[in-house]
Amino acid sequence: MGILEASAAEVKEDDRFFLVTFRWWKQWSEYVQQKESSCTGSKPGPLYCSNASEGNLTAPQRPSSIDNSDLVIQLKRDDNVELRETLLENHDYILLPEQIWIAFQKWYGGGPPVERKVINTGSVQDDRLAVEVYPLRIRLTVSPNGSQLTVRVSKQDTVGELYQRARELLNLGSEQIRIWDYYGKIKQSLMNDPKQTLEDADIQMDHEVLLEVQVDGSWPDEGQKCSLESNSKENELALVPVAPVRSSFSVDGGPSGNRNITRSSSPDNFLSNTLNSSYDDREGGAGYFAGGVVKSVPLGLTGLQNLGNTCFMNSALQCLVHTPELVDFFLNDYTHEINTNNPLGMEGELAMAFGELLRKLWEPGRQPFAPRGFKVRLARFAPQFSGYNQHDSQELLAFLLDGLHEDLNRVKLKPYVESKDEDDRPDEELARENWENHKARNDSIIVDICQGQYKSTLVCPVCSKVSITFDPFMYLSLPLPSTLTRTLSVKLFSTDGATAPMTYTVTVAKQSRCKDVILALSKACSLGEDERILLTEPFSILDGPSLVREEDSLTAHRLPKSSEKAPLLIFVNKRTEEDSLPKKPVRYLGSPLITWVPEENFRTGADLYHVFERILQPLRKTPTVSSVNVEDAKHEENGLCNHLSEDGEMGINDNDIPNVNASVEGNPQVKAFGVCNHFLKDQKLFQFYAGEERFGAKVLVEMNKELPDIFSRARSNAHIYVEVNWPQQALEEYDVKQLETAVEGMRTGFALKKQRQEAVSLYSCLEAFLKEEPLGPEDMWYCPSCKEHRQASKKLDLWRLPDILVVHLKRFSYSRYLKNKLDTFVEFPVHDLDLCKYIPQNDKAVYDLYAISNHYGSMGGGHYTAYVKLLEENRWYSFDDSHVSPVSETDIMTPAAYVLFYCRVRNENSNGYLNHGSCQNRVRN
Repeated sequence: MGILEASAAEVKEDDRFFLVTFRWWKQWSEYVQQKESSCTGSKPGPLYCSNASEGNLTAPQRPSSIDNSDLVIQLKRDDNVELRETLLENHDYILLPEQIWIAFQKWYGGGPPVERKVINTGSVQDDRLAVEVYPLRIRLTVSPNGSQLTVRVSKQDTVGELYQRARELLNLGSEQIRIWDYYGKIKQSLMNDPKQTLEDADIQMDHEVLLEVQVDGSWPDEGQKCSLESNSKENELALVPVAPVRSSFSVDGGPSGNRNITRSSSPDNFLSNTLNSSYDDREGGAGYFAGGVVKSVPLGLTGLQNLGNTCFMNSALQCLVHTPELVDFFLNDYTHEINTNNPLGMEGELAMAFGELLRKLWEPGRQPFAPRGFKVRLARFAPQFSGYNQHDSQELLAFLLDGLHEDLNRVKLKPYVESKDEDDRPDEELARENWENHKARNDSIIVDICQGQYKSTLVCPVCSKVSITFDPFMYLSLPLPSTLTRTLSVKLFSTDGATAPMTYTVTVAKQSRCKDVILALSKACSLGEDERILLTEPFSILDGPSLVREEDSLTAHRLPKSSEKAPLLIFVNKRTEEDSLPKKPVRYLGSPLITWVPEENFRTGADLYHVFERILQPLRKTPTVSSVNVEDAKHEENGLCNHLSEDGEMGINDNDIPNVNASVEGNPQVKAFGVCNHFLKDQKLFQFYAGEERFGAKVLVEMNKELPDIFSRARSNAHIYVEVNWPQQALEEYDVKQLETAVEGMRTGFALKKQRQEAVSLYSCLEAFLKEEPLGPEDMWYCPSCKEHRQASKKLDLWRLPDILVVHLKRFSYSRYLKNKLDTFVEFPVHDLDLCKYIPQNDKAVYDLYAISNHYGSMGGGHYTAYVKLLEENRWYSFDDSHVSPVSETDIMTPAAYVLFYCRVRNENSNGYLNHGSCQNRVRN
């Protein structure tokens, strides 16, 4: 056993440890190792070592005195050394027990000593000792003189010890003092419980506190009403503030010191216990005296202070702490259910933090509570919620429910569960088996009340293989119907030059396939029975089963059905830079143009040119027919072109275009568009380079020669890519802007501009959630039959419903260029949400609403609040951070509703769907 292990074997609380710089410790360790290998000596100190090979005596390099200067920022008193921030154990320093430090001081000297104390950081179940390397740093403001000082204290120090430390620092004698939690430089609460630890008082690093000194019998802040009564002679700190009323209720109250709530079996018992306690008749908030009669005031109406963009957390927490089963659970003794050894959990700390917070919110008293301690512990396990940025209340709810489940999981050692094949077994058997397997590994209060089960059916689009699974769910994320469709603007090109490109706007499902877009586009453009549409995305052709992604820029091409087996010509247009200009990157001109390869008389470069010129006809800026005389017309009928060039000479002779007569005369596709009129003028306007691959090697297509071999060997449905170089002259003669695809704004702007216009029902949202839809490309399913990943279609069905049903309305949508929030008004039932028809069993599935998390404003900011129903009162309240006020049931239905909380209505004739009394005041016969 090493020196440190032996010393640490019997570490006790309040033992002292000392920090030593790791640099010096490493030097000392090397010295000791050298000593052990070659030295002898009877006592610590200078050791003499023998070296057999040399036959003489040598001394190992003995460490110099301890130098901790690299660990400290500045040297104050020995008992209050300020450490540098972010030091790491076993990297920057090591910890030495006190007795070892004393020995090192005797042998080597040096310092400065950095002393730290062992504290107990464990929970109620067990002790967990740790050295507090970084004690709390408290910023103390003194009133009335306004002086400020910084104090280092342990988080396990009590409030009474803080008072004593303050008296010593300020040399205060018998003066009356009181200390306030001064977070945010606002008096939060009076720290008047001398036995409470600073950790329990939610005092954090760099916390601000206010120390007030009584002068001439009065406190510095005369505007603050305070009862200066002392509860006992021994407790001079018990100065209970009577804060001004902060809500719409006529109840004076302040923070209560009552801790006797762990054995209360229900909020009602908790109330009666509180009324029997020894509180002043104006304290606590559980009741007040009116003519000698105690008036009952409901519990659970404590607001949460906004710590800085924490309204999302406050909204989510108010919904959870008013869930009846969770109130029941955490107000009783739940410590035996905490699982501190679950590797998926948070050592029980999240459950403890939530339980402490719930109890404080159900204590008597209406003073708003600052959940700083809970936020600190939350950020420890979920760094995404650290800091003071706005977050999503639903994301926090999902984390809390999952974290509470793992911290309260009754299964200490999860068994291995092997999934069995479906083997065409009945759904009931599969569902029961999967649920039992799930419960064998997951068993907690959260599973008991919040988890349900749904059936998932996947169908392969190629081989029609069907896969059925049954999975648990914690909440339902329902899409709004306005998010189920999207509007696309698709530019349609003709391949025969008959019409100019036209943009059509179509509406398709959010998760739609190419075949769905083609069907919608066919209806919009009145596609003929002998025609077909080819859907493309820049430089690729999309097939029917493919899923249309949000970022796809779509174009379409209209072709005759007779061309289905013909090879396709894909003209990729790019600008030609002049030789005199500096070399620039390739600049493509809009979308590629597509047509088919003629079956006959398609042999020369001139034929390819004529096919391309045919598609470009609608893009010409000038008329395409030049004035010709009758003789010229006769020559054209014979396949000859006799146009004069601008200088009066023949533009071309027969030797320049061998075979063009036969090609033009025998090809009605070419002759029908009068290509001869512009062939003489434009034959050198474009250059063509053809290849079999989009980015592969390409060969020059010469005008007066046979086409390259790739054309003759092209098979059915083959793609031939032809790069077309556009000179400046061509850019001036053609309207190339028409080659551009429909802009993103046209695709999405109109659709997302107003999606709040019509109200939808919660039932329609549920049906949209259960509707069959294809998987996205990022969620490809591996088909065991095809042995490949497929974009299968997926269908969800509800199978088992929980007692507490959490419904998340997916109001936030994302696209390539913008984020959007949907303010669609959702009509949700407050009473009698009937889901019986959505589950196959004959279970009663009727729910009542008891809480809502609301989001107001835009996606980039906004504000969260909560509506909560106190079931015992049968009354709704609005929780807006620290402000709590009654609200009518008719006012809770707003477009801001974001997360809905339902509890199952108990049926007397059933075997009791609820084990913990949910909606217990609404029993049905």
